Amino acid sequence: MAKGQTTVSDFAVAPRRSRSVEQSATQADTGTKPAELPTGQRNANQPHGPAPPGPQAEKPVNRLIAPTEVARRERATTRALQREDSRIRLRDLKRARDRESKHYVNCPLDYDTKTRLQKAALENDVKMTVIMKAAIDQFLKDNGY
Repeated sequence: MAKGQTTVSDFAVAPRRSRSVEQSATQADTGTKPAELPTGQRNANQPHGPAPPGPQAEKPVNRLIAPTEVARRERATTRALQREDSRIRLRDLKRARDRESKHYVNCPLDYDTKTRLQKAALENDVKMTVIMKAAIDQFLKDNGY
């Protein structure tokens, strides 16, 4: 899709929600129909925020948002606890990895030794650090450390 050729019709638009019973009754009282209202403008009698909790809010409605404040609070609490558990597990994994962490030692090598090490690593399909660790470990064992 090129920038200059993009139009509004290229994007999918979700259908509008159906109007609630209160809004339909208000429109019936004023004599206006939803089709008569210009797009983007509201009727003066329509509420500008979410519908106030009342008898309608307690009816089970198939919506994405929980109908009651208690249900919303419960869902938010559950999600927060799940995030906290995930955060704690991740922290514990990082700590366990840090316990096994590497303690680095710098070791300057001459050119010939390094090229031999690279060749050995390439031919045996292992990393140079693995060879270095094995060599140091073998040296320490041979000398009683």
